[in-house]
Amino acid sequence: MVDAVAALSAWVVGVSAWIRFAKSEVKNGEIPRARNVYQRAVDKLADDEDAEQLFVAFAEFEEKCKDVEKARCIYKSALDHILKGKAEDLYRKFVAFEKQYGDKEGIEDESLGSQGRIREAFERAVANVPPAQEKRYWQRYIYLWLNYVLYAELDAEDIDRTRDVYKECLALIPHDKFSFAKVWLLAAQFEIRQLNLQGARKILGQALGRAPKDMIFKKYIEIELQLGNIDCCRKLYEKYLEWSSENCYACSKNAELERSLAETERARAIFELAIDQPALDMPELIWKLVRVKPPKKLKKRQPLETVGGPVGYEEYIDYLFPEETESTNLKILEAAYKWKKQKIAPSEY
Repeated sequence: MVDAVAALSAWVVGVSAWIRFAKSEVKNGEIPRARNVYQRAVDKLADDEDAEQLFVAFAEFEEKCKDVEKARCIYKSALDHILKGKAEDLYRKFVAFEKQYGDKEGIEDESLGSQGRIREAFERAVANVPPAQEKRYWQRYIYLWLNYVLYAELDAEDIDRTRDVYKECLALIPHDKFSFAKVWLLAAQFEIRQLNLQGARKILGQALGRAPKDMIFKKYIEIELQLGNIDCCRKLYEKYLEWSSENCYACSKNAELERSLAETERARAIFELAIDQPALDMPELIWKLVRVKPPKKLKKRQPLETVGGPVGYEEYIDYLFPEETESTNLKILEAAYKWKKQKIAPSEY
């Protein structure tokens, strides 16, 4: 047996060969020899890419031999040696093992230990900051941070750590050269999920102050609109148009908001301000909205006054806007209702 183990050690063979050899010894009833094979394999192949398979086979072997403590030691040694991302089957089998032989506290302690290893792996990954401050080099790097915060919030359920990771990530980005709106928005949405609206507003305000982008303006306005903060929406639209005065989307949405609130004069003023701009990115959008209900032209006459009195009439063009028509129609309906009420009232006596 010693010669066979020595032969395997001398040759470069994989995990599966060692496992087959150990199982053949078990089949022949040579339990101590099988244990020795597994131990030699672990010593030689602990860093192999298939080491997970070897550790699981070794632990299951000890479990079948009724040596629960030995199996537990193998599982824990493996979990300390292999990252969770590369040891999903190992982790799952260990949890099942502890559910059968261990207690709840042991399982929770191991889970916490595993979280510590994962966090350490993420910390090592994000420590490799791109040397050049160019966005194309940072895009994949930022996704490491996003995976980190998702793990901290959803898997580890560590709210404080999630908040800290967002802060560290945002502090690291050179916003004066480039920024990532996605990170700002995810950080704000995280605070909203924690019912921390003040924190979300602070993050979005910092984003607009340091690295304003269309996406951030749109999302911030959407949040405030859902909360019914109209005055805040107006201020945000004002800042939006100050930052990008040629932006027809912002102008049209601002006017639509005022029109939905029946603030016709405000909406008209916004459109007039847009038309006065020297350049617009999509002028057809503004003109389309302005021409939805064009005013009617009306020919009218007015007396031509002189010192000696009126000497005739002059014609001029007046414009009847849609909202003025609606107001006139309402007045007509109101007068008709009053007239009908007066006609019906005497017959009731």
